[in-house]
Amino acid sequence: MTAGVMIVAGALAGVGGAALGALLPQRLRVAGAASLIWVACALEAVAAIQVLATRQPVILHSAQLLPMTGVDIVLSPFGALFVLLVALVAAPASLHAVGYARHGLDTRTAAAALPLFVTSMLLVPQAGSVATFMVLWELMALFSLMLVLVDHARSEAARSAGAWYATLTHAGAAFILVAFLMLAAGSSGQTFAAVAHHASRLGPVVRGSAFVVALVGFGSKAGMVPFHVWLPKAHPEAPGPVSALMSGAMVALGVYGIVLMGYVLLGGGPGWWWLLALALGAVSALYGALHAASSTDLKRLLAYSTTDNVGLSIMALGVSGYLAATQHRLLAALALVAALVLLINHAAFKGALFLSAGSVQHATGTRDLDQLGGLLRRMPQSGAMFLIAAAATSALPPLNGFIGEWLLFQSLLHGSGAGSTAGDVAIPLAVSAMALTAGLTVVAFVKAAGVGFLGRPRSAAAEQAVEVAWSMRLGVGVLVGACVVLGVVPGAMLPAVEAAAQSALHGMPAAQLSSGLDLQLAGVRGALAPAEVAVALVVAFLAVAGLRRALARRPAPRLTEAWGCGRELQTARMQYTAASFAEPVQRVFDDVLRPVHDLDLSHPAESRYFIESATYHSTVGDVVERGLYVPVIRALRHWGRIARGLQPGSVHRYLGYGFGALVVILIAVAVLG
Repeated sequence: MTAGVMIVAGALAGVGGAALGALLPQRLRVAGAASLIWVACALEAVAAIQVLATRQPVILHSAQLLPMTGVDIVLSPFGALFVLLVALVAAPASLHAVGYARHGLDTRTAAAALPLFVTSMLLVPQAGSVATFMVLWELMALFSLMLVLVDHARSEAARSAGAWYATLTHAGAAFILVAFLMLAAGSSGQTFAAVAHHASRLGPVVRGSAFVVALVGFGSKAGMVPFHVWLPKAHPEAPGPVSALMSGAMVALGVYGIVLMGYVLLGGGPGWWWLLALALGAVSALYGALHAASSTDLKRLLAYSTTDNVGLSIMALGVSGYLAATQHRLLAALALVAALVLLINHAAFKGALFLSAGSVQHATGTRDLDQLGGLLRRMPQSGAMFLIAAAATSALPPLNGFIGEWLLFQSLLHGSGAGSTAGDVAIPLAVSAMALTAGLTVVAFVKAAGVGFLGRPRSAAAEQAVEVAWSMRLGVGVLVGACVVLGVVPGAMLPAVEAAAQSALHGMPAAQLSSGLDLQLAGVRGALAPAEVAVALVVAFLAVAGLRRALARRPAPRLTEAWGCGRELQTARMQYTAASFAEPVQRVFDDVLRPVHDLDLSHPAESRYFIESATYHSTVGDVVERGLYVPVIRALRHWGRIARGLQPGSVHRYLGYGFGALVVILIAVAVLG
């Protein structure tokens, strides 16, 4: 079977999955839809592997599906890598969805929308023309919105999240369309090849404007600050498997779009384009990590962590473009490889974390870390997998998160001093931002793992939690296994990443990163042996376990509660809560986070001078939402009220409006004519 046939068959399998989800009875529809999602992912992944192996694109065209323009499919090595990324998340997420079904995914609408959402994501990196891309992009947005709103009938928060997500995603699509039109106007066609040829002859003002507009549009989908505000609203309200798909795969397609516009269509550009991307990426990474460290809602924490991780990828893209503009081609290739590796690793560990959060919500009915605790004992397999994925997110070796950040650090380190004065200032600042982001990320996930899974349960729901179904555990386990394998043997993904980077960079030299089990950088000093690190850690663990076993043969030691400070009695009230754990971070960054504190005092009936009880509550809102979006919404509502006053329902007034408009037009024609 050729790659082209598999692409078409994969798309048809996804549509078939939607049909099964809509037609099968409730107890079978999610499993039926999931089975064809696996088929679609397998077919598209095999086609992508063939393209990466041969480095020859697959080109398909059909004049039947879209009127006037037709459908253009071009699967290049660069797009093929993102097809594999989507399949990496979608197959385990659909497996998890089988056990998660009763939490809103077993309706006909949701069961049909899920395979269509996955199929549209698989096809977006294969779009070969402006029309095909925009149709697939909007279908992806539509089906993801339907899945965010599965609980809209019962939850005001879900309705609000859907409104925010719909507004920002379609505003972003408008920016993307404008950027495409700026490049395609006057070209011989609307295929990406024709647009790229025409864009090479445009002036610097048009090219620079198109890049900035596209950066805004694609950045809104990627969760880049200040367009990130939909993530902490939509991700918590979406079902767990949908959150994993949106965070692990969909936001990566936003970064795909930035590379598509900046490298594939525009062929690179001046350094200021990429320094802008570098600055926005650094701000996104810092802002996301800071809010993740202060969040008490588990899925909100993971949503802000997505902004953090995507910010690191955009930082790597910025460094890559800047180094390419200053003619440091090998370092530019290394930085682009770092960006792609960061996205692949993020898909694995963030998909695992969101699926784990879905398992926690399925078992306990809550996402509030202050209401959890003790889950590692009650859900040992799910808890252990969450801890491994959290360690990968924190970039701890030998897991996969460490590899991407190491490559980014190497590209920043060797790229400093390689260009203009602005770059010489920006890159060291980016290194500092990366270091601070890494520290805040560790704080966030120590809090999530320690408060949520260790200690004693803080609620009856956590006390009564039991392990989730095998399909949910297997879905998480596949992604956790990917975190381990890609961390210990990163050479497994590097040939594909290098092929994708070369495809996007139009013939730039390969980064030449791998040599056996070690990770080496050609042309610069830098080497890493993740497999040896993993072996050393295993040996150290076994040595400590053996020493503990030997010491245990002596008189039985006194057992006490972990972190009990020697106390014989330990209760949940003596433990850190998520809010108290994050309080020192909030103090340091008080001017950025601007938390709202509320102290409620209760007095006895006899006298108001005595305090019977005190309740303290602290909430951390999004300062960008408060400072930027809320004033805009308030202004729009004000002008909307004025506009409603112009429409009182009077036919006479409407006729007057028409007559006035006609008079103005006639005067304008008389004056200008």
